[in-house]
Amino acid sequence: MTTPWGELALSRFPEDPRDRLRAWDASDEYLLRHLAEQNVPLSGTVVVVGDRWGALVTALAAHRPVQITDSYLAQEATRANLARHGAEPGDVRLLTTQDPPPDRVDVLLVRVPKSLALLEDQLLRLAPAVHEGTVVVGTGMVKEIHTSTLQLFEQILGPTRTSLAEKKARLIFCTPQPASERPANPWPYTYTLPDGIGAVSGRTVVNHAGVFCADRLDIGTRFFLGHLPESKGGRRVVDLGCGNGVVGTAMALANPEAEVLFVDESFQAVASAEATYKANGVPGHAEFRVGDGLAGVPAGSVDLVLNNPPFHSHQAMTDSTAWRMFTGARGVLRPGGELWVIGNRHLGYHVKLRRLFGNSQLVASDAKFVVLRAVKK
Repeated sequence: MTTPWGELALSRFPEDPRDRLRAWDASDEYLLRHLAEQNVPLSGTVVVVGDRWGALVTALAAHRPVQITDSYLAQEATRANLARHGAEPGDVRLLTTQDPPPDRVDVLLVRVPKSLALLEDQLLRLAPAVHEGTVVVGTGMVKEIHTSTLQLFEQILGPTRTSLAEKKARLIFCTPQPASERPANPWPYTYTLPDGIGAVSGRTVVNHAGVFCADRLDIGTRFFLGHLPESKGGRRVVDLGCGNGVVGTAMALANPEAEVLFVDESFQAVASAEATYKANGVPGHAEFRVGDGLAGVPAGSVDLVLNNPPFHSHQAMTDSTAWRMFTGARGVLRPGGELWVIGNRHLGYHVKLRRLFGNSQLVASDAKFVVLRAVKK
C-alpha cells in the first residue's frame, strides 16, 4: 500500500499466499492521504476504530495510535504488520470493542463497519471522550456509507458532511459539539426466543452490537435448532462461530453433562454468547474463547462440532473461512466425532465435506437451507 509516509507491505491474518484479497482498500488510502494533505495534527490521543487489517495504525505507528477492533483476526494481522515494519510492541495500543475506551480522544478515525449497530455502539462509547477540538474523520467505500451512517455521526457527535468520492471511496467529516445529553446506548440488546425451537424455546438471548441478527432469531439458526443432534453424557461440544451462543446454549440445556466450548473471532460475539449462557442459568461447564477458529484446541479432543460458517469477509464473498473451519473441525474431532453444518443450499458445502471427511449426509433441508453431517473416520 502506497501512503504519504512510504510503501507498506501488508497482509491479512492468517497469511495465505493463495489469498488474493488485499489487507487494505481505497478508503484506507484516501483517509491517509487526507491526513497528510491537510496537515491534520496527529498529536494527543489518536484513536482508530474498525481498522480492518491494521493498515491505518501501521501507517500511523509513529504517532502511537490506539486501535479498537471487534476482530481477533484483524488484531493479529495488526500485530504482524506492525512487527514487519519495525514497530515496537508499545507503539500501538490494541484494544477490543469490549475494553474501556481512552478517557480522552484528540483524533478519531473511523473505518465504517458493515454493522450500523456496531458503529452506533462504538460512537456512543467514545462520545464522552470526544471534545470540541477533536478531529473526527470517517472512511469507507461508497457502498458502505449510507444516510443512516451520517445520521449516527450527526446524532451522537455533531454536524456531519461527506467528501467527494475517489476510487469509489468517501470520507466523513464530523465537527463534535458539546452535548447536554446523548441517546442512551441500547446495547447489549435482550429478547426472548419463540416457542417451538427445542431446548431454548422461550429462553433469553443477549446480543452485543455487531452480532448477526441482533434483534431477532435468524431463519437459518431457527432451522438448525430444529435439527440439532442428540447429545448424551459428558461429551465435548464446540459451537464454532458461535455468534450469540444460542446453538451451544441449546446443546447445554439438552445435555447438562456436556462440556460446551463457544468460539468466535468476534469479541462482541463471544461476549454475547457468555451473556446468553449465563442469562439462562445453564447447568454444566462452558468455556468461551475468542480466537482463530479451533486453533489451540487439542487434536482428537472433541466429540461434536456445530457450525454455521460465514461466507463473507467484510464486503468480499469467499469460502475460505468455511474451508478453514471444516479443516479445523476435522483436526480436533475424535474418531467417530461429528461435524454438523448449516448453510445455504447454493453454497455446496457437501462437496467440501466429502473432500475432507470422505462422507457427507443430508440431515434436513428446506427451500433455502441444508443441515449436513460429516463423521471423522
